[in-house]
Amino acid sequence: MRAHTSETQASITPLKALEILKEGNKRFVNNLKAHRDLLEQANETREGQWPFAVILSCIDSRTSVELVFDQGLGDVFSIRIAGNIVNTDIIGSIEFACKIAGSKLIVVLGHSHCGAIKGACDHVEMGNLTELLSKIQPAVYQETQTAKTEQRNSTNEEFVENVANLNVKRSVKMVVDRSYILEQMIEKGDVAIIGAKHNLDTGLVEFYEDTLISNKKDVRAQMSY
Repeated sequence: MRAHTSETQASITPLKALEILKEGNKRFVNNLKAHRDLLEQANETREGQWPFAVILSCIDSRTSVELVFDQGLGDVFSIRIAGNIVNTDIIGSIEFACKIAGSKLIVVLGHSHCGAIKGACDHVEMGNLTELLSKIQPAVYQETQTAKTEQRNSTNEEFVENVANLNVKRSVKMVVDRSYILEQMIEKGDVAIIGAKHNLDTGLVEFYEDTLISNKKDVRAQMSY
C-alpha cells in the first residue's frame, strides 16, 4: 500500500475518510494488516505529507491510532494527550491539520479503562496533572446515571466508562465551539468530526454516530445543546 499523495488526499471526502478508518479497524481486530513497505512510505513522504484524517487520542500505550486503524506513514495526524482532552494548542494543531495540510476528518478517540478518566473520577490532585484532570471534571459532574455518592469513583467500572463516553462527546463539541475555522470548514462540507471509543479488551473502535458533525445543519444542531 502506497503513501497518500496530494491527489489521493483531495479525492477523499470526509465520510470516505471515516469508512477508511472503520475498514482499518476491522483489519486490526481480525489481525489482517494491509501490506506496507514503511521504508518506502518514509521515502515517498520525505518531500511532504497528505494525511486524510487527524485523530485526537489519549497517550495510553495501548491506543496507537496508526495500529488501531491499520494506517501507515503519512496517513493520519496523531495528537495524543492524557484523557484526550481539548485545549487551545490542540485546537490549533487540528486547525493546521485541516486548513493547511488538507485533512478531511477529525476523530476524538477515547478508550476503555482510561487512567486519566479514573483520576478525574477520584478527583486526584498531583502537580500539573491537577489542571489537566480538571478539564475532565465537567464530564464527571455530567454523569447522572450513578446516583449513590459512594459509587462515583474509579472502583465503579460503569461510572468510569460513562464518564469516558461523556468526555469524548464534550470534546467533540468543544472543538467546533472553539474554532471558527473548523466550524466554517464543516459547514462547507470540507471536513467532518466524530467521537469514538477504543475498547482495549476487543480492539474494536465504536464510532458515536450521534456525534457526527459534517454539514451546516449538524453545526447548528450541536450549537443548540
